[in-house]
Amino acid sequence: MSRTGTTTRDRRQGSRRTAERRASGAVTPLPSRRRERADRRKRPLLRVAIAVLLVASVAWVLWAGPLLAVRSIQVDGVAGLPAALVRQSAGIESGTPLLRVDVAAARARVERLPQVASATVNLGWPDRVVITVTERVAVAVVGPPGQRSLVDATGVLFDTISGSPPRGVVPIEVDHAGPRDPATAAVLSAVTALPHALRTRVARAAATGAGEVTLTLADGTTVRWGTSERSAAKGVALAGLLQQIDAGQLDRATTIDVSTPTAVVLR
Repeated sequence: MSRTGTTTRDRRQGSRRTAERRASGAVTPLPSRRRERADRRKRPLLRVAIAVLLVASVAWVLWAGPLLAVRSIQVDGVAGLPAALVRQSAGIESGTPLLRVDVAAARARVERLPQVASATVNLGWPDRVVITVTERVAVAVVGPPGQRSLVDATGVLFDTISGSPPRGVVPIEVDHAGPRDPATAAVLSAVTALPHALRTRVARAAATGAGEVTLTLADGTTVRWGTSERSAAKGVALAGLLQQIDAGQLDRATTIDVSTPTAVVLR
């Protein structure tokens, strides 16, 4: 027995128990720990690679795949203009992936048609393109019989006709019809200031280079319009006078001067 009260046998048993406890703890070999650390480093890289692959697959489907491709082209807003002509002018091929459709270029091509005032081109997912057209509206016609051109309110000549013009479309007489011609602008300001029902009574409208406008009604009455200034007031004054004449409240006149709409003169 030792001085501390323990025997040699006790010390041997204690050493044996300590060794057993040390042996019972699992010890991971060094190479295994290294592999685990390497695997943990590889997992984020694997996730990134999978995400990139998914994004690339989706991009391919949208940009080049046949799933979201043009199968129909819808044309809205046309009346006199054939829808087939609009589709052809847009230049969009069937089967083109929607994301590869150049809507700005297609719109520009459609707007080159003389009958089109404006157009919009939109993608209609998953397989349509929608073209909406605003056609030019004829308010006048210019030119000799058989070679007449329809004219819209801005002075653009956009279509030709061989027969009679549509009802309410006024024949105009100017030397150089066009959107930049002052005489054309003056005569159109008078025509567009008239109510549609009154336009049907106008046999022709003429303007000089100085912008002086004269209307000739179907019954032979001459209307001196003057310049394009205050055209709205002149239209109201003429409509009121003709209504009174038709009702028998005023005598018919061969000339009506509305160049000063607050002081109309009948002759």
